[in-house]
Amino acid sequence: MGKRVQRVRYNLDAKNIKQLPQDELVKILRAADPLIMCGGRTLLAKVLKGSKEKKILELNLNTNPAYGYFKDISIEEITAKIDWTILRGFLTIEYDYRLPLLVYTPLGWEIEKDTYSDELLKGFDDMLESGHKNFDMIYLKDRNRQMINMLLDKVQATQDRKYIPILEAWAKIDYKKIQKRIRAMINKLEQS
Repeated sequence: MGKRVQRVRYNLDAKNIKQLPQDELVKILRAADPLIMCGGRTLLAKVLKGSKEKKILELNLNTNPAYGYFKDISIEEITAKIDWTILRGFLTIEYDYRLPLLVYTPLGWEIEKDTYSDELLKGFDDMLESGHKNFDMIYLKDRNRQMINMLLDKVQATQDRKYIPILEAWAKIDYKKIQKRIRAMINKLEQS
């Protein structure tokens, strides 16, 4: 029989935090995105603190939009906020062999996909403002389908024809279901 795995233990302590402001919750969830099933509470706290630790830089976690959001408070205070987020059901912890790793709950994922799709839509605006005509949309391929559909819903809700060149470039590189939806959107935008 194999050797018993000694799981790394953790203890959640929200330190009497009763409520987190919505913007703080959103930033914690945003910072957690690249750590889902590959990082834990300690690494998340370091990202939110803005740590220059070698591992953070090697993993490019310093490029996360929420990097350094809590730079003015201690790691212990940040960890309490993360623990509150877990205890309130926005994140959970699952073990991968012996390590406790962060995972979105359905409630946390709803907030994160809305936040992330807003960022992507803003990125479209930035691309258009840059004046470039060739849009490399490969970064959207293989993204979570729910988030991509939410992004497309947001583009459609704007009813703004300015997005047509981006949508055309995107349709060239994505899968058939997304291509079909994008083409239908382009047709609607051209008719409006």
